[in-house]
Amino acid sequence: MKVAAIYSRKSKFTGKGESIDNQISICKDYLEKMGITEYLIYEDEGFSGKNIKRPEFQRMLKDAKAKKFDVLICYRLDRVSRNIADFAHLIELLSKLGIEFISVSEQFDTSTPMGRAMMYIASVFAQLERETIAERIKDNMLELAKSGRWLGGETPTGFKSVPIIYTDKDGKQRKMFKLEPIKEELELVKLIFEKYLKYKSLSQVEKYLLQNNIKTKRGKDFVKMKIKTILNNPAYVKATKEVFDYLEEKGITVIGEPNGKQGLLLYNKRKGKGEFKDMNLWVCAVAKHEGIIEAKDWLEVQRTLEKNKEKAPRLGKSKSGLLSGLLRCAKCSSVMKVTYGVLNKKTNERPYYYTCTLKLNSGKTRCDNKNAKGEEIEEAVIETLKGLCLDKKKLLEELLKYKENLSSKSINEEIESINSKIKQNEKAIDNLTNTLSLTEDSNLSKVLLHKIDSISKENLNLKKKLQELKDSHQLEVTRKRKIDEFVKSMERFETLFENSSFEEKKMLLRDIIETIYWDGDSKSIDIRYKEAGD
Repeated sequence: MKVAAIYSRKSKFTGKGESIDNQISICKDYLEKMGITEYLIYEDEGFSGKNIKRPEFQRMLKDAKAKKFDVLICYRLDRVSRNIADFAHLIELLSKLGIEFISVSEQFDTSTPMGRAMMYIASVFAQLERETIAERIKDNMLELAKSGRWLGGETPTGFKSVPIIYTDKDGKQRKMFKLEPIKEELELVKLIFEKYLKYKSLSQVEKYLLQNNIKTKRGKDFVKMKIKTILNNPAYVKATKEVFDYLEEKGITVIGEPNGKQGLLLYNKRKGKGEFKDMNLWVCAVAKHEGIIEAKDWLEVQRTLEKNKEKAPRLGKSKSGLLSGLLRCAKCSSVMKVTYGVLNKKTNERPYYYTCTLKLNSGKTRCDNKNAKGEEIEEAVIETLKGLCLDKKKLLEELLKYKENLSSKSINEEIESINSKIKQNEKAIDNLTNTLSLTEDSNLSKVLLHKIDSISKENLNLKKKLQELKDSHQLEVTRKRKIDEFVKSMERFETLFENSSFEEKKMLLRDIIETIYWDGDSKSIDIRYKEAGD
């Protein structure tokens, strides 16, 4: 059965005309004709439609992405937004999520051919706006890059951001930020470049840093990705024409005059967290800070990184890694990965083990947990789960009993009671407001205003409590779903595991297990199961 989301908005509080209640009532009638009786309600009272910075609207978007409803309905289009770009983006998002959109007044219904045509027109507007914004951002980035300023975000290792006051072309004082060196951290950066030029290997540099307990500026162990980020960063290079030529070969736009002294800054590199734009959209400019790595060394590092990437073997899926991603070291909590022993000439097979990655990467200097024999630990985990399945009947009875205790009946009754009280209060406010407009007695007016204010505050508290109850109800729904998933996982494990493929076995284990800890000293495993009720 379909679930609908009813969205209503009104800029000013009133009980007349297109009030929140009237909008919701009209939408409910429309949904009833469609045979939809289950719905979620989102009310934004006192918020303008000129932007989407509305609490209930944002909650609705979050729920849409969580697929909590199938249809979004509103009384009129401008209740959703008065901004065509915001509206177009909403329609595009709903389309991607497979959610229908209905506006009662305009008969905008994306389940109909005319509604889909309107949706297409809206998506064209959204695309046009995106392209315009992209061009504008690129132009702005080019202008900002000319100044070599730091635009914010996490500073590279070895630098901090400091403000500079300057006078613009109109004679006004402005503030920008530049990178200022942190001597101790820059010494570490120089060390990383030096070791990479020596070893020509990220793994060997990582091993050196771990063995010497050298940490990042946030106090964490270095990993290969962090080391590579430092080595790739042009902030450290003393910019020369050769560096500019290298960057231009990559399709990066370069700005400024390289003088063999200043560092470089990259702009317009990321779409969002962890996602990169195409290189031809990147902008690299001569910065205000000085570089620390000679151009020839920086370029040698870049070319070595590229060469090693090309030579790196493509890693296939090992049939031996049944517990990969689940198994962790009990001593240091690091992930354990599959490693192989010496080839057995009789069987022509290599035994495999699970090895702590910190132990492996640090050359055994940071962790000494003994390896786990692959076949033995996998068999032990499977036998433990089979033992759990033998007592499955009792386990499932307890889970289902817990699920029954999560009855939402009382919550639903309380939600209904609060909704009823809110409506009574709104009706009382309407009556008091009408009385206030008719009276000329100042004392009575004060009493009425005080009463209206008191009831309004009560309604605010009731609405807050209502939201808390709805959140609590949703938590119960989620818990029930998790219990059902866990029960199904246990049933599937017993019946399917023996005859499943390797990948299917891995999936079955991940349905039940959160993490497994291996203690090599006691040769024991500690299995942490996924929590069915939390």
